[in-house]
Amino acid sequence: MARKENISASVIKRLPRYYRFLGELKSAGTERISSKELAEKMHTTASQVRQDFNCFGGFGQQGLGYNVSQLYAEIKRILGLNNKYKAILIGVGNLGRAVASHMSFEERGFELIGIFDRNPALFGNTIRGITVQSNDDIESFCKEHNPKAAILCVPRSSVGELSKRLYNAGIRCYWNFSHYDISVDYDDVIVQNVHMSDSLMILCYKISDSELSRNDYTE
Repeated sequence: MARKENISASVIKRLPRYYRFLGELKSAGTERISSKELAEKMHTTASQVRQDFNCFGGFGQQGLGYNVSQLYAEIKRILGLNNKYKAILIGVGNLGRAVASHMSFEERGFELIGIFDRNPALFGNTIRGITVQSNDDIESFCKEHNPKAAILCVPRSSVGELSKRLYNAGIRCYWNFSHYDISVDYDDVIVQNVHMSDSLMILCYKISDSELSRNDYTE
């Protein structure tokens, strides 16, 4: 797949949503969909949908819309979901255990191959058939299995030293649930930060703003 230059972050952010909606349409047996119909599902405009897809060459036919199965496959290819990048997860607290147990990695472009924690009481436990190992074994594991990415479900205070070890072990890609900004330390890493508390606060803001708007309307 040729690398596309200058694709905006907002377009990339919408691709998983397109993929999800198209997957639902495909499962429902829908064969074709227009940009207008897809826009309605995405709560955007038909023009925006066409502009987004034109970033990657465009996939529709004038007057016929999009073939759902073909478009689904194209977006899957663009996202790289067939690559099965090897990943390890560090931190088997409540969050880490939930991520390891319930995330469909194989459908999202990754293969979880190793799970690590610093708590000796957890060593030897299995999650989705993978044995929890000591953090002390990370370097030797990486040397043997060469994972592409690390999933960090550890406290912020642990990430600085841990990311240094992972970086030195060759890992440059991180799905980061801590509030530590790894990219400040290393300018050649790929990091997707997940801040659930930020998301919850945004929800709180939207509720508050909605209530204020209703109050303004009724006064």
